[in-house]
Amino acid sequence: MKRISLFLAASCCLYAAGKPNILFIMSDDHAAHALGAYGGRLAVLDPTPALDRLANEGMLFENAFCANSICTPSRATLLTGQYSHVNRVTTLSGHLEPDRQYAPKLIGQAGYQTAMVGKWHLKKEPAAFDYYCVLPGQGSYFNPIMRESGGPWPRNVRRFSAYDSAHSSDVITQVSIDWLKRRDKTRPFFLMHHFKAPHDNFENAERYDFLYADADVPEPPSLWKVPNHGSEATQGMGTSIGKRNARRNMGQHMFVDPALGDRAYKRAAYQRYLKKYLRTVRGVDDAVARLLQYLEDEGELDNTVVVYTSDQGFMLGEHDYIDKRWMYEESLRIPLLVRHPPTVAAGSRSRAIVNNTDLAPTLLAFAGVAAPDFMQGRSLSPLLRGETPADWRKATYYRYWMHMAHHDNPAHYGIRTEDFKLIFFYGLPLDAPGAAAAATQPGWELYDLRADPHELTNVYGRPAYASVTQELKAELLRLKAEVGDNDEKYPELMAVRARYW
Repeated sequence: MKRISLFLAASCCLYAAGKPNILFIMSDDHAAHALGAYGGRLAVLDPTPALDRLANEGMLFENAFCANSICTPSRATLLTGQYSHVNRVTTLSGHLEPDRQYAPKLIGQAGYQTAMVGKWHLKKEPAAFDYYCVLPGQGSYFNPIMRESGGPWPRNVRRFSAYDSAHSSDVITQVSIDWLKRRDKTRPFFLMHHFKAPHDNFENAERYDFLYADADVPEPPSLWKVPNHGSEATQGMGTSIGKRNARRNMGQHMFVDPALGDRAYKRAAYQRYLKKYLRTVRGVDDAVARLLQYLEDEGELDNTVVVYTSDQGFMLGEHDYIDKRWMYEESLRIPLLVRHPPTVAAGSRSRAIVNNTDLAPTLLAFAGVAAPDFMQGRSLSPLLRGETPADWRKATYYRYWMHMAHHDNPAHYGIRTEDFKLIFFYGLPLDAPGAAAAATQPGWELYDLRADPHELTNVYGRPAYASVTQELKAELLRLKAEVGDNDEKYPELMAVRARYW
């Protein structure tokens, strides 16, 4: 038995020889336009110097999107390479058991030492990893309790507490560095390093308390009334910055004086919101700098594929919205940066349409593993080499299932091409435990992203867009069939489609 074990260990090391390390860094709710490298309105505040370095030394994807803008489903998509309706994690109540944690399982079989540190949010034990130290559920921003491998799940608790209030971004980073120090250095590593930040309630480490104190954070024009955005299906929907949504708005979260007039209330809520959000972003960025510095000091940085992304985007006041869930651009788009000098040109960019089903196949490709047929995404390897295959996707599919849960967003699906976005708000709580039972008004929205990149004007129903609309509807149906999202099993949805298609 001992000889067999030694043989397997030797074979494993030989199989992994010459392969790069893989460091996959993911934040929670980090909007692409809150990274300086993406050049949005917040870039003037220099929010992310370390991440900008990654972009300058690697590839930035300009059109990277999530397939379902909510935490648990996005994480399941990352690990499985599958859309929500296939991996069966459509809402926050979903889970992913160890035998379906495909990416770490397959990479581990390729000879890598694997670890998962930080926010997990998939309920079942991350047992596909050799080592894990993860937050329970959403976890705490300060002095977090984490579940560490080596004991019975979920009672294997490790406490991080200190008189000086240890922040989760710092704790998660230190745990990752400690693991890197003690890992088996005869094997390449695959480390998934997942921050809790900048998820609400946007609690920053104390050292950032006065960051941006004197800044006037630029406002999006759509923070104020934009009469042509939206439709009858979204009228009055969504939680807000200002008083529009009396049930839940950012002024309440930020303890803004409710006696203020509407305009002053919204302006104060926006400034407090953005400053708290950007302070947690800076904590993430500084932690990334620590990770990069450690790898550089160890002489491992250029032999390590470094990927940075977020589970989804985030609404930072656009259209007076907070949170995510929407198919609108700021929620749909994710940051995606990849650094690996041997294979990725510094300062390169790709405009190809990619989504988070592609992440698992890409990580597998770096590990020398072919993606299994059940993965629906596609490796980004050719794009990282500067080549865009002729048959690369021309549209990405999106579906949000949690009808009217938490932030008053109606259920919807749609497609995004390079030039257009078509969204169908079907407004039904299908396969969404915990979602409100009441249906809402269905409706369509169409945005011409060439002329209107900020989605200020819904052009659905305008005669000039009649042919484009029909083409996009046909493409939406084709793409739904391609990814296997079948409406026919929902008679109530088919009835809505029959009336509103």
